[in-house]
Amino acid sequence: MSTVLAATDGLFPAPVLEYKELAPVLIVLGAATLGVLIEAFLPRTLRFRAQLVVTFGGLGLALAALFLAGEQNSILAEGAIAWDGPARFLQGLILVLAVVAFLLFTDRKIDPGRDAFTPRVSAVPGSPEEQVLTKKLIQQTEVYPLALFSLSGMLLFPASNDLLMMFVALEVLSLPLYLLAGMARRRRLLSQEAALKYFLLGAYSSAFFLFGAALIYGYANSLRFSVIAAATASGTSSEALLLAGIGLIAVGLLFKIGAAPFHEWTPDVYQGAPTVVTAFMAATTKVAAFGALVRIFYVAFGPVRDQWLPLMWVISALTMVVGVLFALTQQEIKRMLAYSSIAHAGFLLTGVVALSPKGVSAILFYLVTYGFATIGAFGVVMLVRDGAGEASHLSAWAGLGKRSPGVAALFSLFLLAMAGIPLTSGFPAKFAVFSAASASGASWLVLIGVLTSAVAGFFYVRVIVLMFFTDPQPGQTTTVAIPSLATALALAVCAGVTVVLGVFPQIGLEVADRASLFVR
Repeated sequence: MSTVLAATDGLFPAPVLEYKELAPVLIVLGAATLGVLIEAFLPRTLRFRAQLVVTFGGLGLALAALFLAGEQNSILAEGAIAWDGPARFLQGLILVLAVVAFLLFTDRKIDPGRDAFTPRVSAVPGSPEEQVLTKKLIQQTEVYPLALFSLSGMLLFPASNDLLMMFVALEVLSLPLYLLAGMARRRRLLSQEAALKYFLLGAYSSAFFLFGAALIYGYANSLRFSVIAAATASGTSSEALLLAGIGLIAVGLLFKIGAAPFHEWTPDVYQGAPTVVTAFMAATTKVAAFGALVRIFYVAFGPVRDQWLPLMWVISALTMVVGVLFALTQQEIKRMLAYSSIAHAGFLLTGVVALSPKGVSAILFYLVTYGFATIGAFGVVMLVRDGAGEASHLSAWAGLGKRSPGVAALFSLFLLAMAGIPLTSGFPAKFAVFSAASASGASWLVLIGVLTSAVAGFFYVRVIVLMFFTDPQPGQTTTVAIPSLATALALAVCAGVTVVLGVFPQIGLEVADRASLFVR
């Protein structure tokens, strides 16, 4: 009775939730929950089709809800979520990239009758149980609700307006990915090792983030970004407490984007995870994490930019150099793409140091080009096969341009985009972030970016030369699988975006420019 009276007296007012703006996240969460119920109650023969209907239906409804939510900037959910240009842009991008990535999830034609996932995660690799399940063509359909739960965290991550919501989004984003990374059908032990490494290092990074949030709370007496910004501007509390908190939070976020020296998990996880999962998390996770990083450093820590900016310069330069130099030494295609993604994180960080709306719009545009090129590249990797599954060693790609010129040309397009060659989307993207950084006075960082981009072109072109101008080794058994219609559609979308944004970059740049202002 006293609880009811207290509520009516206004001591515990009901929270106000803006369901129209929150609808995209709620729809994805609802689809994930429905996917769990499908696994619990539907017979196995019906689950695959039901999961496809729920997954793509949910993503379609979420996109529709996002477009219908309006463009009025505001603070939602009692101050926990920001609804502004960057949040809307990144949520839309994440949803579109997820649709393309989920098309790859559905492929059962590359490995006839099977998808990319183990029939039962608990089965011991190579055991009789696993062999029986494989012969029965058992499908692992739990991956769809797992990926949707992760996707809901990705949608919240760049829109979070306080540290508690950001931490919750980080964990919702991460935990399903730890499971998905260990569910590969082939090379099970490598996949399980990747999942374990990802989980352990991810747990450490989350702990750093949480510890940093506690220190910031001690400094500002609030977790809200606007209050933190006001406290840092006044400078009335301990500066050591503030800097320690910023440093620890930065560790948690830099781990997620794969920046050096917090990048060690990236090549192992990209190599060991199912390639469709690698494509999904390489694109969407980086988009979400960069959105969160830019928001917190621009909105909450903007008043003390002089304190953290030199460190960000160093990390950006180190990430570019480490990513490029290690990519040069790789002979495994997925590890090479992993170090390439590390280098791209460094290029994106040059936009962060710009500290301007121009830098934000450049980052947003770069994330579009990177996301589609990355999914497309890993989609092609799925098609090139040998006796053990995917042809992972670079030597297996020799002569591919003669046997399958279309597939080789498609892969070359994505590699050239990553290299930043003109008439591909990568060129205006790099030009935009470097221009923003140069305008802010970080000319030496731009110089490092240009030099590392030139060096990076070598290992991209090396693969192209290998495919078109190198003869295969005697006895090489590399083949190119015929993709399903869904995979072909995903690759066509990625290629189309890569070409269109390379030839007509102003289309994407104008949209990104309109979405570059944060609500505070």
